[in-house]
Amino acid sequence: MRKQQSGRIVNIASMGGRIAVPLDPIYHGTKFALEGACESLQYELEQFGIKIILIEPGAIKSNFWSNLKIAKNAEQLTNTNSPYSQLIQTVSKSFESMSGNAVPAEEVAKVILQAVTSDKPNFRYVIGKDAEMFMDTRKNMSDREFKEWMMKNFGLT
Repeated sequence: MRKQQSGRIVNIASMGGRIAVPLDPIYHGTKFALEGACESLQYELEQFGIKIILIEPGAIKSNFWSNLKIAKNAEQLTNTNSPYSQLIQTVSKSFESMSGNAVPAEEVAKVILQAVTSDKPNFRYVIGKDAEMFMDTRKNMSDREFKEWMMKNFGLT
């Protein structure tokens, strides 16, 4: 790509690379890391005509939810004696709602195609009403306000 002075590198991140939700610290940590790596790379590679593109979908209609693997001892967290029991139930309901409003994978593919064929692609492409809503809400609030909003929306207050 450097030799030809052009190219596109597309990474599939997630809205979860900029906004974290409860009970998913490993997932969000990896997505935040990908966001940071891409942000750094865009500065380095711009001089060579290489564009970095981040795709940030919200919930996508896929087998993600049905293929989710739960750790062997996680059942202990959902029993009524666990301090996490209520949190897990509340967050699970939120995830079910999110998955019900998921965008088709084809919509993500269309955005990727648009990005790679654009003369001047954006760095980030947010996909899905849920992702747009979370990003807009985050952008318009202080850290404290957003934390309170998230906790309320996930039934943690």
